[in-house]
Amino acid sequence: METIGLIGAGDMGGEIARAAIARGYRIVIANSRGPETLRGLIDDLGPAARAAHAAEAAAAGDFAIVSFPLKVAHELPVDELAGKVVLDTNNYMVWRDGHIPVVDSGKKTVHQLRQEQLPRSKVAKAFTHIQHERLRGAARPAGHPERVALAVSSDHPEAVDLVTRLYDQLGFDTADHSPLSESWRNAPGQPAWVRSGWQSREELLHNLGRADPGIRG
Repeated sequence: METIGLIGAGDMGGEIARAAIARGYRIVIANSRGPETLRGLIDDLGPAARAAHAAEAAAAGDFAIVSFPLKVAHELPVDELAGKVVLDTNNYMVWRDGHIPVVDSGKKTVHQLRQEQLPRSKVAKAFTHIQHERLRGAARPAGHPERVALAVSSDHPEAVDLVTRLYDQLGFDTADHSPLSESWRNAPGQPAWVRSGWQSREELLHNLGRADPGIRG
């Protein structure tokens, strides 16, 4: 039984936790306000989950999921995440995050910036173009004609392999559009993002190929 260190307890973080627990994972979850504020969520998730501070959640996980917006000045537990695969579920939303010039110019993606924040980790962009409420409802077994795909991108093949395995366990196919410099292809507003969890692998790969370089994330 693997443990996921989950940093971020919002809608997507909570839904990933529910889906992962249903597939046999343990969850150690943290937010920015402290473990005592997560009692309701832990009661909902059950005995396979416990609340912790971010550093403890990062240290406890066989791998980690970061589920909150990128901040240029960050407080991520860099040492505790060193050597681990870290899934980043963040989307760049200017209305929420403000402008990040290096992203707006196309020089870097937000996920490349996350990788720079975690230089000893293996960051993968994952779960960014499916609405949290569809994460369990859209799941289908392998080979099902209505099975949809989710995208992943990373600079590390082992991170892509881990995300592919997790997607499959949760009921999704995988479309790999690595490296992280290509992760803008399913940013908000792109064809792959607009379809948001309704695409087969072939459709998703087609829509990733149609991405508009004028829309960055």
